[in-house]
Amino acid sequence: MPPVRPTPMRQPVRHRVRWVASPPPGALPQRREPVAERYSGPPSYPVPPRWGFPNLVWRRPTAVPGTASGEVTAGERLRVITRSLLPVLWTFAALAVVAASAEIWRYVLLVQSRDSALSTSVVSVSDSFVITAGLLTTILSLLPSGLTVWWLLVARHAVADRCGEVPPRRQWHVLAFVLVPVVNLIMVLPVVAELEHAVLRRTRETRPKPSRLVLIWWGVWALNWVLLGLVIVWRFRDGVQALADGVVLVALTDLAAAGLAVVTALLVKRMSGLLAPVAEKRLRLLRVLKVDGAPDPDRRERPASSVR
Repeated sequence: MPPVRPTPMRQPVRHRVRWVASPPPGALPQRREPVAERYSGPPSYPVPPRWGFPNLVWRRPTAVPGTASGEVTAGERLRVITRSLLPVLWTFAALAVVAASAEIWRYVLLVQSRDSALSTSVVSVSDSFVITAGLLTTILSLLPSGLTVWWLLVARHAVADRCGEVPPRRQWHVLAFVLVPVVNLIMVLPVVAELEHAVLRRTRETRPKPSRLVLIWWGVWALNWVLLGLVIVWRFRDGVQALADGVVLVALTDLAAAGLAVVTALLVKRMSGLLAPVAEKRLRLLRVLKVDGAPDPDRRERPASSVR
């Protein structure tokens, strides 16, 4: 018979108890409910209050100095450059037309000299006219060229700031495509087409398609550079006929420069109008004086219990 083993004693299960002492009801003072005050009308002050807006003329947030909005944006710089560039382009176009007229007058005198002698005073005036107009056109061509390149760079930054994207090309790439001879005959078209593509708010997935104005500008641009190269090459030729042909080429180059300045002014004005903010001086304040034929506005019925 196997021995009987004693049953082990189970330990009592201990539960964790947390004693919390709370005050008995009525020991703490009860909160008083706020009594609704009676409405006594709009507020009144013994003296005029000094809080509120300052007694100053309201200004645009972008004109407040010392804030982030006080910085000059690329769009505002573009508007200032455009305001200076357009008169310079139109002035240069007029000066180039005058230089072309001087060259045409010289060519007419060359044709007349084949059959008859020319007056010394007329030839002197013509030579002075040609030299003066040619020098002024050559020297002053640097000003619209520099301003136009500056406008192009600022316009690219203004488009990038508006779209929140990085410009597709680096700045030195753009300068090389615009300023390096022979290269700028072809590569300037993609630069201007990309700028127009971004100004018109087209997506980056679509391929830039230049408008008719951009194509006309590129054609006049290429024609101007080709004629300028022919004039430089033609200077090395000798003979009376080469001199007459050189006069014609210079006149055509001046006319091409005038046409390029005109088309550039139109292109700059179009893109700046789409991109740069409108100046406040050009805005017209409108005021409604009278409305005819408009339906009566819907009004809520006044409760009978309301007090006037």
